[in-house]
Amino acid sequence: MQKVKIPITLDPIRTAQKQVTYDGIVLFEQLPRLLDVVVRNEGEVEVKIHFRKDEQGISVVEGHANANITTICQRCNEELGLDLELDFAYSPTGIGKSSEHLPSCYDVVEMDEEGEINLHQLVEDELMLAIPIVPMHEESHCRFSEKPLSFGEIEAEDDKPNPFEILKQLKKDS
Repeated sequence: MQKVKIPITLDPIRTAQKQVTYDGIVLFEQLPRLLDVVVRNEGEVEVKIHFRKDEQGISVVEGHANANITTICQRCNEELGLDLELDFAYSPTGIGKSSEHLPSCYDVVEMDEEGEINLHQLVEDELMLAIPIVPMHEESHCRFSEKPLSFGEIEAEDDKPNPFEILKQLKKDS
């Protein structure tokens, strides 16, 4: 089956009534926040998104995404490859509408003024959350050296008189 590009925005309520499934890709170049984190901007995210109504009649956006990204190891400053694979489930709500009635198994995605959601932004949010806060190689594979890093000589400071020495003298005198 040929992979197609996932639409950027769509009406989740109407799409859930039709029970539509999208199986396709989102290019990295369409995810600007993710581009700030990755080293190489070529690549794609494989995405499968299914829209449906659940047993309570709530519109649901369920999906699965996986991507291979390359970022920087925060320990050795070398490239680090990460395989991200994630599942998500959202229920759309209107702008400013309460989401208290939704089951806790669904995250909330807010629709815009036209009643649409941005699927690329939704996938990008999930990928950003899947990246570790401090990405690092495993210690056995990391090129980090235990030698302390220094850049030049540190000059010794002149011995300055202690400013509290005067107070010590005053205390002795009294």
